Amino acid sequence: MASLPKSSSQQPAPLSLPVLGGRPSSYRERVADALRAALIAGELRPGEVYSAPALATRFGVSATPVREAMLDLAKEGLVHAVPNKGFRVTEVSDRQLDEYTHVRALIEIPTVVALATTADPVSLEALRPAAREIVTAAVAGDLIAYVEADTRFHLGLLALAGNTHLVEVVRGLRARARLYGLTALAASGRLLSSAEEHLELLDALLARDERAVHEVMTRHLGHVRHLWASAPE
Repeated sequence: MASLPKSSSQQPAPLSLPVLGGRPSSYRERVADALRAALIAGELRPGEVYSAPALATRFGVSATPVREAMLDLAKEGLVHAVPNKGFRVTEVSDRQLDEYTHVRALIEIPTVVALATTADPVSLEALRPAAREIVTAAVAGDLIAYVEADTRFHLGLLALAGNTHLVEVVRGLRARARLYGLTALAASGRLLSSAEEHLELLDALLARDERAVHEVMTRHLGHVRHLWASAPE
């Protein structure tokens, strides 16, 4: 998907209303999810100010649900209100990215490793379509589709642990960290290898190979912080 224009003379690309994480949601939540997807994929840029009416035009909806959704994102620290102008996308520092990734690793790695011995194979196999969608999106260079499928896969996988609070915590961490450098990763050809790790992880889980699951999860989260953030490893 095209990134947001640098000048007002260019026409911004329209935004869709995805359902991230596969959970039922209200219209307001769908708008918030679409905004999160745009934030994660770099469609809404850190430091830039966006008005609710302008975003509403891109969504093809009224300004009210967009304004309400932006207020929800402000509570999460993803944006902050700029009086009489709109909402500024919060910039995330390297230190914050390190902290978010550290917390994700503490939560996700042991949780997913445990699933190697506890998860129902049928439930694991049910995640394969999402894993394939991630690969398909990577091949097509469709970053929004990538983010949507990636979110469904990871949150669906964590949901198998039976802890809904854990899933919501990780959902928030993913949104706050965002995937800086995702466009650069796609352009370099490295997005596909990251995408294929989802299938590799599923295979390791189905094989009940805890060591392999730990290795894949550690490597994959490293991509989130280093490759996707365009930071040196």
